[in-house]
Amino acid sequence: MRKFVMMLAVAAMTACAGGVQKKDVVATPVVEGAEIVLTQPDLEAGATINMALKSRCSSRDFSAEPLSLEELSGVVWAAAGVNREDGHLTAPSALALYPVKVYAFLEGGVYLYDAQAHKLVRVAEGDHRALSARQEFANNAPLNIAYIADTKVYEGRNMPADVVRFLCGQDAAGYAENVNLYAAGNGLKAITRGSAQSEEVLKVLNLCPERYTLVLAQTVGK
Repeated sequence: MRKFVMMLAVAAMTACAGGVQKKDVVATPVVEGAEIVLTQPDLEAGATINMALKSRCSSRDFSAEPLSLEELSGVVWAAAGVNREDGHLTAPSALALYPVKVYAFLEGGVYLYDAQAHKLVRVAEGDHRALSARQEFANNAPLNIAYIADTKVYEGRNMPADVVRFLCGQDAAGYAENVNLYAAGNGLKAITRGSAQSEEVLKVLNLCPERYTLVLAQTVGK
């Protein structure tokens, strides 16, 4: 009986919110600049997939505490990182066209995720987090993500516009759910959002609205 009680005590001390058990991790501050070189994901970190599924929920209460470089790296890799030698990504894509790009809205700028190089490249300076949402809780969260599709990849395939829109949304949903599960399994909070100030976002990023469309957004934090 005493041994059993001691085992329970150890389990309690190593558990954290959502049932995630964390080992000692390095928490490197994010230094914003023209590029943010990301760390490689720790494939042994986080909860099991079943625990992440059990813990996954949408959150609307975020602190302003920034993500560490390791957390930021893990989030964007989960969304659309390279996970195979053939260059394909963690999320599926209809026809393997990958039209959706990941834009990270941080306090100091907006960054485009370069999956092949596993880095963030700044495409706009300044704090534009409020543009990537229509809810106040997202304005000061450390990370907002905009999933923006380049519809040019469908040229020559004779697809109606509504089918293209559906496929882009389908792809973005896969990216976002990867992030939701990563967050749930690594002690973070997340919510997928369908609303953002789309026209203003495309203008800030200098993207042509006839070619690009913001199909989904997300907030991640603590």
